Amino acid sequence: MKKIVIAIDGYSSCGKSTTAKLVAAELGYAYIDTGAMYRAVTLYFLQNHISLTNPKEIQKALDNIEISFHYNPKAKRNEVFLNGLNVEDEIRKMYISNNVSEVSVIPEVRKAMVAQQQNMGKKRGVVMDGRDIGTAVFPDAEVKIFMTADVNTRAKRRQQELLEKKQLVNLDEIRENLEKRDKIDSTRTESPLRQAEDAHLLDTSHMVIEEQVEFVLNKTASAMFEKENIEAK
Repeated sequence: MKKIVIAIDGYSSCGKSTTAKLVAAELGYAYIDTGAMYRAVTLYFLQNHISLTNPKEIQKALDNIEISFHYNPKAKRNEVFLNGLNVEDEIRKMYISNNVSEVSVIPEVRKAMVAQQQNMGKKRGVVMDGRDIGTAVFPDAEVKIFMTADVNTRAKRRQQELLEKKQLVNLDEIRENLEKRDKIDSTRTESPLRQAEDAHLLDTSHMVIEEQVEFVLNKTASAMFEKENIEAK
């Protein structure tokens, strides 16, 4: 059976990454967390004091950034490496969340990351989640999902994730961060967050993760069946 691309877009803390990981594991596909790539770039920019208003400085920094994913069998997860250094835990901290939207809106950054993402998925057989996968990175993806959820539900989920990492953050601060990121992501000129016309809408406000995974797997099965029928004609 020929492999396909599954694009999962949507707002922060809707369950995109968890759903995408489980779907990838079920299908034996590679999982690519594009949001983590932008977080890694943000970390590099902050550590190296890169000016977000200097295109030459930004491009020079991007030329020195290499992002890769490696599976950690002990932790049973894919982890993000920035220039050979494991930054998985660092990029999940709140100070990165507070800055990532300003970095990801920069055209040079998006162009560089989209090129890397397209290269990662050129052989198909990937589940990729982010903000613009179905619209900019893989507009020809066989399955497109757009995830959303009530902002209060998302804030509580995000707070729980942070607590599990021993980070105590006020719920109001998290909600404000999510609303700020939503606005920036949705209104940016370069690859704004939006639902592709052919994407399936998935509201996870009142769903458990198993239901989310089942929804995506069902859409995937239908798309693969349709693809086989078309190619057989």
